[in-house]
Amino acid sequence: MASNDPGWGGKKNDGPPDLDEIMRDLTRRLNALFGKGGPRSVGPSEPQTQNPIAMGLIVALIAVIWLGTGFYIVDQGKRGVVLRFGKHVETTMPGPRWHMPYPIESVDIVNLEQVRTIEIGYRSHGEGGPGRGRELKEALMLTDDENIIDLQFAVQFDLKNPEDFLFNNREPEEAVRGIAETAIREIVGKSRMDFVLYEGRTEVAAGTKKLMQDILDRYQSGIKIVSVTMQNAQPPEQVQAAFDDAVKAGQDLDRQKNEGQAYANDVIPKARGNAARLMEEANGYKQRVINEAQGNASRFTQVLAQYEKAPQVTRQRLYLEAQEQILSNTSKVVVDQKSGSGSMLYLPLDKLISSTPAAPAAAAPAVGLPPAAPANPEADSRSRDAFRSRDRESRP
Repeated sequence: MASNDPGWGGKKNDGPPDLDEIMRDLTRRLNALFGKGGPRSVGPSEPQTQNPIAMGLIVALIAVIWLGTGFYIVDQGKRGVVLRFGKHVETTMPGPRWHMPYPIESVDIVNLEQVRTIEIGYRSHGEGGPGRGRELKEALMLTDDENIIDLQFAVQFDLKNPEDFLFNNREPEEAVRGIAETAIREIVGKSRMDFVLYEGRTEVAAGTKKLMQDILDRYQSGIKIVSVTMQNAQPPEQVQAAFDDAVKAGQDLDRQKNEGQAYANDVIPKARGNAARLMEEANGYKQRVINEAQGNASRFTQVLAQYEKAPQVTRQRLYLEAQEQILSNTSKVVVDQKSGSGSMLYLPLDKLISSTPAAPAAAAPAVGLPPAAPANPEADSRSRDAFRSRDRESRP
């Protein structure tokens, strides 16, 4: 064995340290710090003398530090659930709080206002990074009319009871995911495909939210559903083209119905207005005829009374009024030739009357001039012959 071997002379230094030596060294240091005298060497066989005051201070310092670990702060919107040996004892409100330090008591801080999101049918952040990955196992659902649809939606929830959330749930997010999938499949299974894809998306989301909350309350999970948002609803990719054609045909049908309804809305009011106008005109004409008939009857009654008093005068008056009414509406000129001379001058008064407003006013004829001869002698002779024949016919 070499002379520089650590084990020379029967001593071995490669073993574990001596605990008694470590305690003695620690005691010497503490006595030097808190003792009256300075540090002194203590032999291996000399009994160790310890200062009780120093030991008490050490114990007190350790106790203070241990008790100080029981202080904690509960932020706004959170609750502190205090457990004593694993049993719930109280729930603390926001603010600075204290509990018995570990291992006697522990506290779990629960955030009630944090909104958590569960995605059903897709994942916005997959294993390969951000992206809208599809989960066909969750998205494909069967409707009431035996059609398959691809439905994706998101559920947002927060907490309403921290005790139920901590003690009645092992994996809250997975529980919410399973309940959401169960609820949406039940709602979709009772609805038709067109209702789910188009006009009923809001109702489907509302029904899913209500059913989920009922199930969670029955399980006493302490979770409150905030919203259910429909992200995408479409038929499977294998039948997407045929479904688009069917949708287009339905849209064309709706468009034609709307055009027909618009035309009907335009024609029917006009027809009703024309019918109402004709009815009003007919009623007005009826009333006018009735009033005229009643007036004529009243006038005839009055004329009859006057006729009975003076028949000749009344007959003559009626004749003159009739002639006046007839001649005022005709363009013929009637000339009495009984008492006149053999020659007659024809003056076309109707032509002159009709042309007087348009033609300029002519100068008045000179006094004493003879009347102008007719421009057409043949017309003059024909007029005289006609009047002579009328005169012969009127004679007895």
